[in-house]
Amino acid sequence: MRSILDAARGFNERHERLKNYVHTAWRVPLPRWGQVLMGCFYFSVPVVGGWHVMQWAISKAHDSIGEKGEKLKIKDVQGIGDSKKMDGEMKRIGAGGVGMGVRLAVSDQDDQDRSKKMLEKMLNRARKRKIKEEKLKNSIKEDP
Repeated sequence: MRSILDAARGFNERHERLKNYVHTAWRVPLPRWGQVLMGCFYFSVPVVGGWHVMQWAISKAHDSIGEKGEKLKIKDVQGIGDSKKMDGEMKRIGAGGVGMGVRLAVSDQDDQDRSKKMLEKMLNRARKRKIKEEKLKNSIKEDP
């Protein structure tokens, strides 16, 4: 345990020396445009990194459940709103039901169907846009 603490302390001391060296020996006063450029760079690094992490997570989700959930064993919601099928019978969950929790947002079958249709319409538009962009990209590659 002591060696782990010593290693962490040594790492911290070396890191502080490196930070001090970088921020003093390499320090060059930047003009205003340079400061703005560096601010944009420091802001964009986590944004771009986060975007790549999200794309990775989306690809993993598509691998496990399919692009539209086609690999799911149960494709429809079981139980609607504040009710769920438990032990073969429908029971209320949330406030006043099993668990005595908070009131749940209740949606009926019409709400779920409407949401499915809207989601399907949005995904179709995105798919068409992606195909159009790929065709445009391929036509640009073929034109040289």
